[in-house]
Amino acid sequence: MNRRNNKQRNDFGVGGGLRVEVRNNDINGALRKFKKKVQEDGILQELKERQHFEKPSLVRKKAKAAGRKRWMKKQEKLRGEI
Repeated sequence: MNRRNNKQRNDFGVGGGLRVEVRNNDINGALRKFKKKVQEDGILQELKERQHFEKPSLVRKKAKAAGRKRWMKKQEKLRGEI
């Protein structure tokens, strides 16, 4: 099954969700792997976004500001290399 179908299954509550196997009683290692998976999937970020409704105009404004910030950061990096 490809990734797209797997994602659709998880959206409808069907499927396993995130799983991490604990090997040799290494709970700290399993916890690190779990946190990495949660971070990659953006679960916590989505949860924070859903806590309060945000107007679409504010979403666009924030996205544009973030893009501008990335562009300025890239420009500063290029100036530093010269």
